[in-house]
Amino acid sequence: MDFTVSDKMQTILKMINEFVEKELFPLEKEFVKKDFHELLPLIREKQKMVREMELWAPIYPPELGGMGLSMVDHAMVSEALGRSPLGHFVFWCQAPDAGNAEILHMYGTKEQKERWLAPLVKGDIRSCFGMTEPDMPGSNPVMLGTRAVRDGSDYIINGHKWYTTAADGSQFCIVMAVTNPEAPTYAQASMIIVPTDTPGFNLVRNIPVMGHEGTDYASHGEILLQNCRVPAENLLGQEGHGFIMAQDRLGPGRIHHCMRWLGICHRSFDLMCQRANFRKITRDDQTLASRHIVQQWVAESAAEIQSARLMTLHAAWCIDQVGAAKARDEISAIKFYVAGIMQKVIDRALQVHGGLGMTDDTILAYFFRHERAARIYDGADEVHKTAMARRILKRYA
Repeated sequence: MDFTVSDKMQTILKMINEFVEKELFPLEKEFVKKDFHELLPLIREKQKMVREMELWAPIYPPELGGMGLSMVDHAMVSEALGRSPLGHFVFWCQAPDAGNAEILHMYGTKEQKERWLAPLVKGDIRSCFGMTEPDMPGSNPVMLGTRAVRDGSDYIINGHKWYTTAADGSQFCIVMAVTNPEAPTYAQASMIIVPTDTPGFNLVRNIPVMGHEGTDYASHGEILLQNCRVPAENLLGQEGHGFIMAQDRLGPGRIHHCMRWLGICHRSFDLMCQRANFRKITRDDQTLASRHIVQQWVAESAAEIQSARLMTLHAAWCIDQVGAAKARDEISAIKFYVAGIMQKVIDRALQVHGGLGMTDDTILAYFFRHERAARIYDGADEVHKTAMARRILKRYA
């Protein structure tokens, strides 16, 4: 394994890091306090700057207008952008659009790509992904209550979804629904493109998360699909291949998430060290940095971040070499390990900031309330640990 960063990639990362620090860090205080729509004109200006730098949509293949990065290079870009909650959106590689674009690129028909994929990558529209359901285990994509029944040349969809990220403001949703309940377990569900203006596609609410209700940028919608009729040509891939496609989407997606979390770790670590050196705690000008416990937190965090980073880069390298299916253990390991490390680092940084850390005067409180979900979405930690352990034990058996 060689994780040497090419000269070209070093230049790209330098440009991204400088842009994030200069252009996005100053916006964060307003971002956490205001409705996102109020900041949108300013965000569009920043996106225009990214386009002019030729760094727009870096994760997409060149034929879609992206940079065609390898999984390892993409991972490092996600890490750089993850230092600000605005990073991925301004550079246009945010979830769930990135995952939806991957699925459309791999499985979409020519017509689907022209109608949905091209404008999605350009940034003209947004999308959402409807899989998780209130009354079903979100970590098990083969357990779905939503049904899509064939009716002539259409599908009629009925179901209840939630945590449908970015449903508010999206032009289409990729809906996971059971199309053949009599088929084998892993061949029952399909993915269907549902325009959000289709009669019967109802956005019930944006779910408040830790007391904050997102809009447009990172909302989590609750959706009711009530006799929602769409053309059968909106089927993505083959009928019954929804589970396989979901795995294709989620594997690389976990690399994106983990490297974004590492960006959050780096930002939190920087803030922790700066605060420790700045905050005086005695009359003779001793700072928090002089305290043994703070020194322990700094050392532990530095080691944990580095170990999590190397694990994630290794998983990305494995995907580049052998594909996501053969890198399941590596992907499962980073999903629960990196999420846990991020929680520790944010918590230590917040503790070092004391009362200041509880306010929105730093970005730490935002990270704390929004990133707790990392141990739940895309498969709860416990599910990944169990699945990984079973595979390991089976090999020993």
